Amino acid sequence: MTPAKPIVLAFSGGLDTSFCIPWLQERGWAVHTVFADTGGVDAEERAYIEARAAELGAASHVTVDGGPAIWDGFVKPFVMAGEGYQGQYPLLVSDRYLIVDAALRRAAEVGTRAIAHGCTGMGNDQVRFDLAVKAAGDYEIVAPIREIQKEHTQTRAYEQAYLEQRGFEVRAKQKAYTINENLLGLTMSGGEIDRWEAPGEGARGWCAPRAEWPAAPLRATLSFRAGEAVALDGQPMAGAALLARLNAAFGKYGVGRGMYTGDTTIGLKGRIIFEAPGLAVLLAAHRALEEAVLTKHQNRFKPEVARKWVELVYEGFYNDPLKTDLEAFLASSQACVNGEVVVETQGGRVDAVAVRSPHLLHAKGATYAQSADWGVAEAEGFIRLYGMSSTLWAEVNRRD
Repeated sequence: MTPAKPIVLAFSGGLDTSFCIPWLQERGWAVHTVFADTGGVDAEERAYIEARAAELGAASHVTVDGGPAIWDGFVKPFVMAGEGYQGQYPLLVSDRYLIVDAALRRAAEVGTRAIAHGCTGMGNDQVRFDLAVKAAGDYEIVAPIREIQKEHTQTRAYEQAYLEQRGFEVRAKQKAYTINENLLGLTMSGGEIDRWEAPGEGARGWCAPRAEWPAAPLRATLSFRAGEAVALDGQPMAGAALLARLNAAFGKYGVGRGMYTGDTTIGLKGRIIFEAPGLAVLLAAHRALEEAVLTKHQNRFKPEVARKWVELVYEGFYNDPLKTDLEAFLASSQACVNGEVVVETQGGRVDAVAVRSPHLLHAKGATYAQSADWGVAEAEGFIRLYGMSSTLWAEVNRRD
C-alpha cells in the first residue's frame, strides 16, 4: 500500500471541518489537525475539539494559543482604524489569517507542503485562506467543501449524511446554523438568517436578550497608551485578556449585537448575525478619546485610511504591502491618543461618558457655544473671509 500523504487541516470541530477528515482520508491523506484557539471557546469546548479530531481519525492534533497574535495582528490596528466593513461589520473573521499561520507552522513540523481548510466555495473565507497560504510560498491547497459543491447543491445536508453514514454524530446546533466564535466575537449564518427572515430563538450567542439585561447600568474605565487599550478599571492587562473580560461583562447587556448584509469578495450578498461586545466597547472608547486629541484634519482624513485598511483585511489581502503602509500611518496618528475613557451601558448600546487625557485639545479661553477669548469683529471677519467664495458666487448669480 502507498503510504498516506501528510496534510495539515485547519480544524474547528464544526460540521465542515469534521467532514473534511474522513473525506481527505478516503483520498489518501494522513490528516494532521490544528486548532488555533483564538479565544472563542472554553476549556470544555477545547476538550471536545481535541476529542472530535481523535474520533474522526486524525493522525495528530495540536491546539495553539492564538489570543496574543490576534490582539497584536488585528485588534490593535482595527481599533486604531476605527471603522467596520461597510460601516458595520467588525471583521470578526480576521482570525482566519492567524489560523493560517498556525497551520503553516504545523505543516513545517510534520514535513508537508499540503494545507486543507473547510471553507465553502461561496464565501469570503476561501479567499482569505488561499491568499494567505499563497503569500507564504508554494503550497498545495485542498478545499473539500469546494470540491463537493461541484456535485451537491445542499452541501450541509450532504456533509451531515456523509458523517452519519460513517457512524459519526453531528451536533444538533450544527444542523441549523454555521457558527464561528473567537476572541473577537461570534457570527451566525444559515437557516432563516440566509433567507432574510427574522432570526429564531436559537440564533443567539454571547449577547443576552433584553429580558435578561441587568437592571443596574454598567460602567468601566479603559486606559489607552498610543491608541492601545492597556488597562481596565485601573488594572493593567494583556490585550487578549482585556478583550475577553469586556466580552463577558458587556455581553450580559446585549452590547455589540447586529444583523448585517454585506457585499462579499466574490459578489454574493452575505447575511449574518454578529455579536462583538468587547470590540464595540473598545471602538466607542477609542473614538471618544481620539476625537478629543487629534486635530480636525487628522479626524477628517483618518477614516479614508481606515476604510481602505478594512477592505484589504476583509477581502483577503492581509499580507499586501499596502496594508503595512496604512498601518504605519495609523500608528503615527496615535502618538497622542493617551488617557482614560469611562464607558457606560444600560443595555443594547455603549456610550463614552467621560474622557481624561493630557492631550485634550481644549482651548483655555473658549468653550463651545458658551464663551470665547476673541471679539465680535474677529468673528465677523473670519466668517466674511471663510465664506467669500460662496458669497461671491451668490452675488454674481443672484436673480433679481
